[in-house]
Amino acid sequence: MAQQLSQHDKDNMNEHSPSVFLNGHFLAIEDACVSVLDRGFLLGDGVYEVIPVFGGSLFRLDQHLQRLQHSLDGVRIANPFEPQHWANVLEELVARNGGGDLSVYLQVTRGVAAKRDHAFPSACTPTVFLMATPLAPIDDASAERGVSAVTRDDIRWQRCDIKAITLLPNVLLRQEAVDAGAAEAILIRDGEATEGAASNLFVVDQGVLITPPKGPRLLPGITRDLVLELAQANGLPTREEGISIARLRDAEEVWLTSSTREILAVVSIDGEAVGDGRPGPLWARMRGIYQEYKQQLRKHR
Repeated sequence: MAQQLSQHDKDNMNEHSPSVFLNGHFLAIEDACVSVLDRGFLLGDGVYEVIPVFGGSLFRLDQHLQRLQHSLDGVRIANPFEPQHWANVLEELVARNGGGDLSVYLQVTRGVAAKRDHAFPSACTPTVFLMATPLAPIDDASAERGVSAVTRDDIRWQRCDIKAITLLPNVLLRQEAVDAGAAEAILIRDGEATEGAASNLFVVDQGVLITPPKGPRLLPGITRDLVLELAQANGLPTREEGISIARLRDAEEVWLTSSTREILAVVSIDGEAVGDGRPGPLWARMRGIYQEYKQQLRKHR
């Protein structure tokens, strides 16, 4: 069970408010230190979540905590907190950072071991770290122009459903996209497009919104699930099925979704136009529905 917050921690807010949470304490980020023997630092042995905050409200917190549990189970780290304790810590972190629109980063590693060894240590207390940073507003002008993407072979491991901190393949693939002047790399495995290096993938094919089904080849995105829910609630046809390379290239529309970038329309892939080279009508409708959902979230705060 997690260490409870001290009254000193609770009282120390206002202008001197700490900005991060580390192992049971709120403190200033410059005072947050982790041992060099932490397995997250030495071996990338840990998992993470990124949770947007809109108007002080944590975005789909239950779903994020469920995905965190899935990741922890996948790497066999005991969850250090109960769900309500996570909620309490996260809400206080948001309050200490002024509320508003934020991006909360949450990381749990296996912890500090006496020596570096690939095998699990016999006894290890997880390291828990959270921080909140201002959430950059979506650039409406850029969104309405759409973005470009490139396709790349998926060089990642076989458990992409685990949100692991070992992100070097994603980093390299995303940088290849940046080097090519694109916003994202769409990953190809066994002849099918699975997701982006840091996003989920949708296509519109004959008016139907399609995304690959959940499984070990892709991360079960929280925004991905919300887009499907909102589409179905608004009478838009959806399917979860594979996206072949041919279907990707022939799609009427292509979207990328993530918690921080929301819904992006892809207007070119590998230099070739998607549809007429502009964000499509279904994207425009879904973007409006999504923005309305966010506004309702702010009103219910």
